[in-house]
Amino acid sequence: MHEYTSTARVWGLTCPGSPEEVSRARRWTRDILSGSPWAEDAELIVSELSANAILHTASGQESGSFHLALAVSAQVIALSVTDDGGAGSTPKVERRDQDAEHGRGLGMVSMIAHRVVIHESDGGHTVTAELFTDPEVRGYPC
Repeated sequence: MHEYTSTARVWGLTCPGSPEEVSRARRWTRDILSGSPWAEDAELIVSELSANAILHTASGQESGSFHLALAVSAQVIALSVTDDGGAGSTPKVERRDQDAEHGRGLGMVSMIAHRVVIHESDGGHTVTAELFTDPEVRGYPC
């Protein structure tokens, strides 16, 4: 195999910014990862990230949308949600008390995922959660 050839598979889905689209995002993720031992974790992560995009950014406005990307390789499952921006601040992982009514989502995602990366993208933000599928991986796969 050529050193630049990848065996990763990548899917993308753009959803209107309405609450019922969160369940669509979950189903889409579950269908792609059907049979994977990581499917339930991935579904929960996508649900939380999609809901955050709708609740906290312009993605939840009338003409808003959010974009999902799912990449699968032998070493990692990467789940990304890109919002339409307008939140006024960058999302951040916070550890909140379990009784807190808000602000626990990204903390929960960071407990499930092996790595969470947040970056700005074209006026919005992309949150990527990675699940390392290879138990031999220590640290970050390249």
